[in-house]
Amino acid sequence: MRLTTRGRYAVTAMLDLALHASNRPVSLADVAARQQISLSYLEQLFARLRQSGLVQSVRGPGGGYRLGREPEEISVADIIDAVNESVDATHCNGQGDCWSGEVCLTHHLWEDLSRQIHGFLAGITLAQLVADAHVQAVCERQRARSAAGRGALIGSSRV
Repeated sequence: MRLTTRGRYAVTAMLDLALHASNRPVSLADVAARQQISLSYLEQLFARLRQSGLVQSVRGPGGGYRLGREPEEISVADIIDAVNESVDATHCNGQGDCWSGEVCLTHHLWEDLSRQIHGFLAGITLAQLVADAHVQAVCERQRARSAAGRGALIGSSRV
C-alpha cells in the first residue's frame, strides 16, 4: 500500500487551511510557502477539492480558500477520495487479476487491509488533527520560521 504525494499533499494542504482559516480566506500562495508545495500543484489539487465541496474559493482582494464544511465533518478519507487517490494494498488495483488474470491467494487479505485503512482514515477528522498537540507544535514552528523569513526579507530590502 502506498499513498502518493497527491494524497499526502492534499491532506497537508487541507490541514494547513484548517489551522490558518480564522474568518478570512487563506491564499494558496501562503499554503505553498508554509508547506513547501508547488503552487501550481496545489491549484490542481484544490480544483478537485472544490469540486468535491471540501473547499470554497473566494475571489477578489483578500481572496483564497476556506473549508467547504466544518472541520468536524471532513475526514482524511474524504480528502484522499476527493483527489482520486487510492488506498489500495493489492497489486492489481483491486481488479482481481493478480495471478495470471485470476485472483491470487492473498488478494482478499490485501483487499480487507485496504478497507481497514480507508475506515481508519474515515475516522480521523480535520478537527481532531487541528486539536492534536503534535500538529500544533509543528504549526507554531512553521509560523516562527515564516515570521523570521519575512523579517529577513524586510531587513535585506533596506537601501
